[in-house]
Amino acid sequence: MKFGIIVFPGSNCDRDMMHALQDDLQQEVVMLWHKDKDLSMFNKNDCIVLPGGFSYGDYLRCGALARFSPMMEQVIKFANEGGKVLGVCNGFQILCESGLLPGVLLQNNHQKFTCKNTYIKAENSTNFVTKNVANSILKIPVAHGEGRYFADATTMDALEKNNQIVFRYCDEQGEISARANPNGSTNNIAGICNAGHNVFGMMPHPERAANNSLNNIDGKRILEAFTHMN
Repeated sequence: MKFGIIVFPGSNCDRDMMHALQDDLQQEVVMLWHKDKDLSMFNKNDCIVLPGGFSYGDYLRCGALARFSPMMEQVIKFANEGGKVLGVCNGFQILCESGLLPGVLLQNNHQKFTCKNTYIKAENSTNFVTKNVANSILKIPVAHGEGRYFADATTMDALEKNNQIVFRYCDEQGEISARANPNGSTNNIAGICNAGHNVFGMMPHPERAANNSLNNIDGKRILEAFTHMN
């Protein structure tokens, strides 16, 4: 299979993701410029990745301008046809802005940029990502100023009923609490997926925890899930 990594003006985690997928997971990687609009080389068993960073300088709202990049038109079509898509940090924000995922990412409740290791755990084992890390507490770093996930009550109810909550922030023992929440995210949500369970967004950076040199390969387990067929 192949991974396509979209590079926007202001992306700063695209190379991190490339090395994690290409060097640590031995996967084929294609770098995709945001102004291009050809995904014909990918099929629904491949995966398109929207990396972290500050696309378009985060002007207006995070991800609001990137959502209108020519490549995003194709990503939306690819996702709607069942293709796998992963958005990390700014990529998560872009997926919400594009309507591929519900909700929005708001400024952290403490109004400060946060960069540190956090702990997350899978909410269930109902999709190919959570099956790969079920019953595990994962140490994954975050680096964001606007990572507070928010959705209205109706949307939150749908997320719960459809098993669309993928990860929640927790402490090292797996307890979900306000103290373990790095940004004030509603219900400690760290990652969600769409109703079709093929589009995933998460604020923590698995690509920054995928190499033995970093003394942490918990993120590698998350990325490995995308290398398997649905």
